Amino acid sequence: MKRTVFLLCTLLAGTVLTFGQGARNIKINEVMTCNKSNLQDEYGRRNAWIELANTSFSTYDVRGMFITTDRRVLDKNLTVAQRTALMSSIPSGDNRTSMSAREHVVFFLNGNKTQGTLHLQAKAESGKPVWVALYDGNGVDLIDSVSVPALDADRSYARVRDGADQWEVKSPGSVTPGIENFVQANETKIAKLKREDPHGIGITVLSMGIVFFCLALLYTFFRILGIFMAHKQALKKAGRIQPIKAAVKTGEKIVETGHKTKVILKDGLQTGGIDKEIYIAVIAMALKQYEDDVHDIESNIITIKPHHTNWNIYPEETIIP
Repeated sequence: MKRTVFLLCTLLAGTVLTFGQGARNIKINEVMTCNKSNLQDEYGRRNAWIELANTSFSTYDVRGMFITTDRRVLDKNLTVAQRTALMSSIPSGDNRTSMSAREHVVFFLNGNKTQGTLHLQAKAESGKPVWVALYDGNGVDLIDSVSVPALDADRSYARVRDGADQWEVKSPGSVTPGIENFVQANETKIAKLKREDPHGIGITVLSMGIVFFCLALLYTFFRILGIFMAHKQALKKAGRIQPIKAAVKTGEKIVETGHKTKVILKDGLQTGGIDKEIYIAVIAMALKQYEDDVHDIESNIITIKPHHTNWNIYPEETIIP
């Protein structure tokens, strides 16, 4: 029982730490308090806005987190309920709150929830400094905060780079809601590449890696192809051989040689390994032909003319006196 409770507590603590660590990757990235000709909401109105950035390489959903511009939440004597009452909760029901790696989302201030899921009640007065804070979903852990100075119309207060500690005031032409802070609207891809990789090390490593990968892929392909073709030729050669026929002929030769050897051992070398029964059969055939008048007539000579039978193992003409 104690082990089970301990495992559950460990799992719960690990889950809390994991979510807490994920929330720490969400940063306040850019703020505009005086929006005259910048970003519009769904109704065509221009309100103050705040941009959050996910600085990690994993997805995190910010729904349930809190945004506030009221410094009273810093009072440690407040209960959780009292503190969250001074905050604006990021509502659920919008896929944009699920922030992918390096993604941004913009929330409008000075609004209310009825205007949409990206509208918050947190106030930001135009032309005045404001303190903005981001709290975790428990309403206790302060994730990020920034003191925004008084800004002129259409200027923003933003990090130099996403997640960087340095902040700067951006001119109206360089404000970047919903995208990376350092990328300007007129910056080309080549200019961005030069900025991010001025010495060309990254592109060199990438290009060489692609080349070596392609070479390794080609080597593997042709190596496998060569092995396959070699085995294919060997199979063709093996297919041309008739192993059964060769084995039968070899067996017949062995039987014939064994028989001849047996005859020689029994009757001597004069027989040449030919069985006496063969001689008797040949003589009997000659006599049969003589009686049938098949042979040529000569005195005291029996002539056996060649006759192709299974017993024909002699030269074409054998004369027996």
